[in-house]
Amino acid sequence: MVTPNPLTFLCLASFEKGHEFLRECKRQGCRVFLLTSLSLKETAEWPRESIDEIFYMPDADQVWNRADTLSAVSYLARTNVIDRIVPLDDFDLEMAAELREHLRIPGMGQTTTHYFRDKLAMRIKAVEKGLTVPEFVHVLNHDTINRFLARVPPPWVLKPRYLAGAIGIKKVHDASEFWSFANALGDHQPSYLLERYVAGDIFHVDSIVYERELLFCRASQYGYPPLDVAQGGGIFTSRLLPPEFEITRRLLDTNRQVLDGLGLLRGVSHTEFILGRDDGCCYFLETSARVGGAHIAEYLEAATGINLWAEWAKIEIAGGRAPYSPPEPRSDFAGLLVSLSRQEYPDTAAFDDPEVVWRMHKRHHIGLIVKSPSYPRIEKLLAIYTDRVQADFHASAPARERPTQ
Repeated sequence: MVTPNPLTFLCLASFEKGHEFLRECKRQGCRVFLLTSLSLKETAEWPRESIDEIFYMPDADQVWNRADTLSAVSYLARTNVIDRIVPLDDFDLEMAAELREHLRIPGMGQTTTHYFRDKLAMRIKAVEKGLTVPEFVHVLNHDTINRFLARVPPPWVLKPRYLAGAIGIKKVHDASEFWSFANALGDHQPSYLLERYVAGDIFHVDSIVYERELLFCRASQYGYPPLDVAQGGGIFTSRLLPPEFEITRRLLDTNRQVLDGLGLLRGVSHTEFILGRDDGCCYFLETSARVGGAHIAEYLEAATGINLWAEWAKIEIAGGRAPYSPPEPRSDFAGLLVSLSRQEYPDTAAFDDPEVVWRMHKRHHIGLIVKSPSYPRIEKLLAIYTDRVQADFHASAPARERPTQ
């Protein structure tokens, strides 16, 4: 699908990710510009053979100055026609939307972007569309908050509206503890919401959408809830679910409602749900207009043969003007395991089962992906490997309050 008139892509990446997106754009004949954080200049290993030019933004903890970024990209556009602006990380979505609207470049605008970025906006919209979410309140009006605290039993979860994953989330056990946290936030209180904590198993659905049609989706189950892993230490795992499971059908149906209701026109999405332990209800937690993190793309590719980064690039190139369809997926199963490691560069040679298809190479981390046509085999391997990693490699670190590379 090489485009006859090469498009120019400006990819925003405050963190290093999306290599396969960049490679696929270049394979399809596009011109590729990358705008990234100056603090990554000496450490990021970008696929430079697939990038025509890299530009760096001065930053503090990968945060760019909004006005400076608008000016820099506008200056670039004086001599380059930019056809697509694509954020490669969750933290770049809003900047990309503002740039698109400022330069009148096609793509998701600021209003829709908020439904896939702002945890408060996505919950309000989900409720409007009839989806079930844990009860929540905006940390804004104190009388409204006090009524919520009196009506909804603890524990609760205090969540930043604009961070990703479990970053900055706090579990709150009583009203006094909440107000202690809230008072410490000061003028930043409105950037948070408070939500009823729902105990249960956490799931994710990863999707490809083109012109509002859901073309690919797979449901997976986390081993431990990501919040518990982030805050209590533990090993992150996920496994692909068999399509015939009843929970799989529920997840895929609810995921379709989420993406339709929040208005994803085209792209990829990573959406999370919780199955309430006490009531069996399937709650929508949050969604995104991006590829899932923590090497979920590699794990899905192992099972299905589909790389979500590459397919996202094809979707952006097609842009609603050309037909698009993903490759026919394979139907294998896969499991993913990632943990901090006590060893600087852990030796994973002892994990020598033939199902191991990927090993993580990152300082003080250990990670594996296993693939098999058998779901029970994946479950067994993840259980065995989790115990071995826990005993021989696992380390923990304090929960993150802000993004880190």
